[in-house]
Amino acid sequence: MPAPSDPSVPLRQRLQDALPAALKARDRAAVTALRSALAAIANAEAVDRPASADRGLAIEETSVGVGVAEVERRMLTADQVEQIVRAEVAERQAAARDYERAGRTDRADQVRREAAVLSAHLGDP
Repeated sequence: MPAPSDPSVPLRQRLQDALPAALKARDRAAVTALRSALAAIANAEAVDRPASADRGLAIEETSVGVGVAEVERRMLTADQVEQIVRAEVAERQAAARDYERAGRTDRADQVRREAAVLSAHLGDP
């Protein structure tokens, strides 16, 4: 298994590869961070279905069935994936500061651990 910040492996793949190990180790912070980052990447790849796709068709004329409404997903560059993960880290760091100010140090520590998991995969110290 490659190191979390191994540049020869795409970031998304490193995140996906780390998830089973985090699940097995029952590391809640890592599982939460990895799932969230992977979901954010998947959401960025999604393509909006045009509103006019079925407009004007009677219900019996609309296409139904598995895959009928499928469209090809966007292909993200390595830089775009990295930006998404960096945004996830920044979001957690901001949340940690907010929790600190609210006196919720336990929750602040949790989201800081999540940020650290993602930072490790980015190769950040």
